Amino acid sequence: MNKFIGYRCSLCGLEYLPGQVTYTCPQDGGNLDIALDYDALRKKFQPEDITSRTDFSLWRYLPLLPVPEPPGDSTPLHAAGWTPVFALPRLADSLGLNHLWLKDESRNPSASFKDRASAIVVARAQEIKAEIIVTASTGNAGAALACMSAAIGQKAIIFAPKSAPPAKVAQLLIFGAKVILVDGTYDDAFDLTVKAANEFGWYCRNTGYNPFTVEGKKTAAFEIWEWWIEAHRDWHNKDNPLDDHAPLTIFVSVGAG
Repeated sequence: MNKFIGYRCSLCGLEYLPGQVTYTCPQDGGNLDIALDYDALRKKFQPEDITSRTDFSLWRYLPLLPVPEPPGDSTPLHAAGWTPVFALPRLADSLGLNHLWLKDESRNPSASFKDRASAIVVARAQEIKAEIIVTASTGNAGAALACMSAAIGQKAIIFAPKSAPPAKVAQLLIFGAKVILVDGTYDDAFDLTVKAANEFGWYCRNTGYNPFTVEGKKTAAFEIWEWWIEAHRDWHNKDNPLDDHAPLTIFVSVGAG
């Protein structure tokens, strides 16, 4: 089943077939959203087809992802996602909240949320037979790409500012990526990766540029949805059930890369 049917620009709404574009909208430079064949997916799958899967990683959502499952079973590439959620009652009490939870993304193979995006991009690179993946990073995104690439022998090149923390650069090298230090800012490194990708035919992973990165990140939302449904079920089986209409507010810390 070919779920991935094209792209839609987030600004102008123009739609493109999979082979027409790769990164951003040619008309206005807007970010592209991946378009899936949701009508076909609704006919083929029910929610329980997902929640009953025994793959406890982001790949349990394979029916809702725009890439085929990549090689590398039992490697870090197949270990990203399905991170735990912890209750924080003492912190909740100090903040005047009834409930507060933390989803611990440090449990991912390279210890960051960026593993989700990189896993999908590496899968896409394998699908299109890209020889090299390149990205700009000050640390976590590059480490995630290097880690996921190393799992299956995918070549990765990371452009990092010279100001990047030495420990982060060391992490890139340990995973086997080629690191190019840029005498400039993250933005300078970003621009160089785009130019290199265009010049040499490398596949660019850059956040806010490659539309497949979002497809990896959305799996965290799927996991939160699954956890929330299960948590409601557990609470309603206890003496102190949670109100059915209690709001769930999600706070996400963000950074460059």
